[in-house]
Amino acid sequence: MEEINSLMHGFAVAMTPTNLALMFVGVILGVVIGVLPGLGGANGIAILLPLTFTMPPTSAIIMLSCIYWGALFGGAITSILFNIPGEPWSVATTFDGFPLAQNGQAGRALTAAFTSSFIGALVAVVLITFLSPLVARFALKFGPPEFFSVYLLTFCAFVGMSKGNPMKTVVAMMLGFALAAVGQDTVTGALRLTFGFTEMLKGFDFLIAVIGLFGISEILQTLEEGLEFKGKEARLNSRVVLETWKELPRYWLTSIRSSAVGCFMGIVPGGATPASFMAYGIAQRVSPNGADFGSDKKPQIEGVVAPETAAHAAGTSALLPMLTLGVPGSPTAAVLLGGLLIWGLQPGPLLFVEQKDFVWGLIASMYLGNIAGLIVVLTCVPLFAAILRVPFAIIAPVILVICAIGAFTVHTSIFDIYLMVIFGVIGYIFKKLDYPLAPLVLAIVLGDRAEESFRQAMLLSQGDVSIFFSNALVGSITALSLALLAWPFVSALIARGKR
Repeated sequence: MEEINSLMHGFAVAMTPTNLALMFVGVILGVVIGVLPGLGGANGIAILLPLTFTMPPTSAIIMLSCIYWGALFGGAITSILFNIPGEPWSVATTFDGFPLAQNGQAGRALTAAFTSSFIGALVAVVLITFLSPLVARFALKFGPPEFFSVYLLTFCAFVGMSKGNPMKTVVAMMLGFALAAVGQDTVTGALRLTFGFTEMLKGFDFLIAVIGLFGISEILQTLEEGLEFKGKEARLNSRVVLETWKELPRYWLTSIRSSAVGCFMGIVPGGATPASFMAYGIAQRVSPNGADFGSDKKPQIEGVVAPETAAHAAGTSALLPMLTLGVPGSPTAAVLLGGLLIWGLQPGPLLFVEQKDFVWGLIASMYLGNIAGLIVVLTCVPLFAAILRVPFAIIAPVILVICAIGAFTVHTSIFDIYLMVIFGVIGYIFKKLDYPLAPLVLAIVLGDRAEESFRQAMLLSQGDVSIFFSNALVGSITALSLALLAWPFVSALIARGKR
């Protein structure tokens, strides 16, 4: 098969001593970037991009892509240990990962997260290797109506698959949409909800909201309950890793389902963040232990497997439309696309013909880079788990400083630190009132994108909403979205009728 021969040639390109060394350097840098809230894969690659200008393009893209893999792995570390998502797509991991750490199972949760991330990426790389021509034709069909229908599917899936009160989910999401609307109108450029404050022109940054809602609120709640970090007795050794590996095959169906969700959302592109939320919601809905997802007393390892598998699959598969069409499937892919253009390479179908060494060397490095990432993070897991043995009275100020640095580095603005604290208070209130944080966060990150796609679709159709049913692709996605939205009310009626 031609793809196999090309891939073998790619391995020969990627496995030079220099490229292998750059893989490990990239993964280690990526893990550090993923651990630090506020940096993120896209920002880290953008900062380090100038370092690669003197390298050959293949070596440069291998190092940069491995930074991305490392950031994907690293985002789970602070999510599980401190309830602070190092990356946006790690938010869903906190729901069960952090309670597992609090119950003394940090090593089990981290091992499951890293292994699931590796599996998700492996599925996505296989997809890139064999299905790129087919996916390229499929992605060409997407316009504003299709993009909006995918965002709508993400929102409705969260409402329809929520185990809690669906109205609380809707209220949290509506608040997120209102916050996402602050700043400049993406279509007309008009100012909205700024109330005369120039600092509000840029709106509310997703990462600042996440750091406050999860990190600061958790510290406030812990201070209320007492200065104690319940997971400080966690221990990890090779036995824990092996026992977790023996347990993970039990969730093979969750892994397959989450990989499929992640690959679809990465290619569309919906992104790793909605993919992780959607996979978590589906796993919670279909699992026999779904009621225990996110609980403090009986958190489920499946709640870590689903979002991590989907996020890594989405993050990896987002490179497919970038390479085949020149359309980046994620912010990080957009930064990598900029690098390709700087090196004089034009992404698209001709890239596979004119730059075979580059393309297949990059694809081969995806296999090797994720293996390197798994080795690095599993080797360092004892160091990460050891953090739990530090008294919380020492950890809390360190977390606050990290959060403040992360919030400041987003826009180098002191105002963002104030916003972080405000979001922390909001998160604390939400937790006390038993309102879910995940829908609020999801709406903040995707609200403006969904609005932009909706308004573009309305301009195309001159205000006719039937455009969302104008063809089989967009119509099927929209219909599924509406069905999921109505499901809680339908199921409540069915339950009432059985009484």
